[in-house]
Amino acid sequence: MELQALPSRIGQVRRIVSAQLRYWHMDVLIDRASLGVTELLSNVHRHAQPDKTCTVEIELLLDRLKVSVHDHDPRLPVVADAGPLATCGRGLAMVAAMSESWGVLPDDPGKVVWFTLPTPSAAEPAAWDRRPHLTAAAPDRPRFTEVALGDHVAGVHRPEPAPARSAVPG
Repeated sequence: MELQALPSRIGQVRRIVSAQLRYWHMDVLIDRASLGVTELLSNVHRHAQPDKTCTVEIELLLDRLKVSVHDHDPRLPVVADAGPLATCGRGLAMVAAMSESWGVLPDDPGKVVWFTLPTPSAAEPAAWDRRPHLTAAAPDRPRFTEVALGDHVAGVHRPEPAPARSAVPG
């Protein structure tokens, strides 16, 4: 999507990214993707010249999500070493810390700044595929019941966990 990197538009892009990730059932990536795209768009708003026009792309690849922001400023960003009292200069360091990888590619005109996030493993069952199981406690302690989330994968048998016990008497 192409936009002007203005504060009101940054919030709109964050909501669009969140909605798209929910559509892809990648809810676990929403917070980090929103933080990353906010930081990259804030950099365009603060630093890009001659204009604030940019393009945001999100791509769901096989094992990662890629978020990229293309602007028209050819100057490449530098990760700053912000002092403890600085009120800015930590954005790219945050993107680097919370992402799997990130980088900058010169592009004519301007540049593309991107980051990737690992997607949840295809081997893990989705959260909506887990349902609660109630298992009765051993006959000598009928007052205790265990509630556990079970994985429901066809053809896979998992032993039942031991019932929960309270350390509180009575």
